[in-house]
Amino acid sequence: MSTMDLRAIEDPADHRIAAYRDIRERDLTGREGLFIAEGEVVLRTLLSSASLCRPRSLLIAANRIEALRPMLETVPAGVPIYAAAQPVLDRIAGFPLHRGILALGEKPVPQTVERLLDGLPDQAVVLAASEIGNHDNIGGLFRNAAAFGAAAVLTDDRCGDPFYRKSIRVSVGAVLRVPSAAAVSLVALVTALESARFEVIALSPGATEPLTGLRPGGRRALLLGSEGPGLPAPVLARTRAVGIPMAGGFDSLNVAVTSALALHQLTADRPEA
Repeated sequence: MSTMDLRAIEDPADHRIAAYRDIRERDLTGREGLFIAEGEVVLRTLLSSASLCRPRSLLIAANRIEALRPMLETVPAGVPIYAAAQPVLDRIAGFPLHRGILALGEKPVPQTVERLLDGLPDQAVVLAASEIGNHDNIGGLFRNAAAFGAAAVLTDDRCGDPFYRKSIRVSVGAVLRVPSAAAVSLVALVTALESARFEVIALSPGATEPLTGLRPGGRRALLLGSEGPGLPAPVLARTRAVGIPMAGGFDSLNVAVTSALALHQLTADRPEA
């Protein structure tokens, strides 16, 4: 518990809140190890013991300070909480920020896929993703991973950044608490999984083996590709391809929905913690 370090912001050009300025545009260019978190639920995760990240500062609408005081009093000592009137906050962000809650956070120290996998137990399920650039889908994958107890989310070089503001928001903060790592390519990702003794299960609409035939147990990696093209044939050939039969000749499900069904299949028999 700490005493709030509350600081008033009256000028949108104040240098102290430069990291929050025009956040939509800056989301597209990266933040060099930092990220912007938005909303009360995400902030609670950032401040929780489950978070793998730490806050660097907060920017809150002044009229929300009192209602949020119990949570804000848990902000670590030395982390400033900037308070601004709503019109000032909107000008800083560059759009109407109805939630009135922003935080600047530090990403976890990057680790390789190999090192992350080596630290996992013999009974573990991970999500692996290739060429998923949509931020809603990335956020959905992390949310599902957290909900079903996946040990990690792994991506290749063609996936979007999980720490994009929208991905964090869609994940309801799961991006901040689920371990993750990125490989230099899809082939490198699959090779690392195989080397770490993970059975790689590729989700594909064209697979003949049904998802419902899988049973929990061991080291398993659920590999998902982009909607439309899906996973390349050479990867499907070296992995265990499974599918979800569709009614009426329908093609496939959204990738985040598919991940939820597959995670449930591989974790349904697991004892509750």
